[in-house]
Amino acid sequence: MRGAVMHGPGEVRVEDREAPQIVEPTDAIIRVSAACVCGSDLWPYRGIGVEDSMWPMPMGHEYAGIVEEVGDAVTTVKPGQFVVGSFWASDNTCPVCRSGYQSACVDRVPMGALGAQADLLRVPLADGTLVATPDMPSDDLIPSLVAASDVLGTGWFGAVAADAGPGKTVAVVGDGAVGLLAVLAAKQLGAERIIAMSRHESRQRLAREFGATEIVAVRGDAGVAAIKEMTDGLGAHSVVEAVGTQESMNQALHAARPGGHVGFVGVAHGVAIDGMDLFWSLAHVHGGPAPVRHFLPELIDLIWTRQIDPGKVFDLQLPLDQAADGYRAMDQRDAIKALLLP
Repeated sequence: MRGAVMHGPGEVRVEDREAPQIVEPTDAIIRVSAACVCGSDLWPYRGIGVEDSMWPMPMGHEYAGIVEEVGDAVTTVKPGQFVVGSFWASDNTCPVCRSGYQSACVDRVPMGALGAQADLLRVPLADGTLVATPDMPSDDLIPSLVAASDVLGTGWFGAVAADAGPGKTVAVVGDGAVGLLAVLAAKQLGAERIIAMSRHESRQRLAREFGATEIVAVRGDAGVAAIKEMTDGLGAHSVVEAVGTQESMNQALHAARPGGHVGFVGVAHGVAIDGMDLFWSLAHVHGGPAPVRHFLPELIDLIWTRQIDPGKVFDLQLPLDQAADGYRAMDQRDAIKALLLP
């Protein structure tokens, strides 16, 4: 089969890989209908957080497709069904999963290590990881269903962790796909005001389409000052951090009002929170790798009934063979998110 493999910083190739087989009776094999490039894929693409011994690496952890084969122990999905899965495989039965944190499942498997940017994908722990759609989706729903696999679920978790809801003012730090979908989530959760922080017109436009009521086009200390000015000097009730840098974390924490909530879902690189900053902020700070599986049934229903259209974050659609162009476009911020069609 074909699959995207990163051989070093900036070097992505689509090449022949061995087709996956059932390894454990809890596995499923799916034919990937669509995959995509994630903002977190850009960290290794830029040579950040990887060691030489890690190359080459299969790429991709966001996926949706049709079940081709299941192991003997799989009972909840069957061949021929269209399914969506999380970027972490989870058993969905351990105590951590049952508390709603499937991304920290005691048996979790990182799907990125298996490489979803490919024709076929082995999904471990299929019963706890995959959720079938009510029927075979129309082509126009597939981008949104792929978004549910990570960026929508991650943006949703960011908004939930930030306690977004009715009567709340929500600020979103980051205008990538996750940040934009955190705006969508905050809108669905009933937030009264949603402030999207973005300096790019196309992303500002999509943020407004997803529900942003206001835009702040500056960042850092100036961004914090703008949020404070818009909230009578208090700060936002809820702040979603969707970048993963020191500046974005500082901005999120400082933009929250005392007693407010910060939901951080950006993959952190070189980020440290000053203890005294945290102490005096009186903020609730919660986040990490999103337990997408926890939200998948609800998100699939919202997509299926066309109440939300998160697939709009894909502003570049490419055949799988051109995956390298998708990485390049996102790295240069020429695209918000690239959809890959095998």
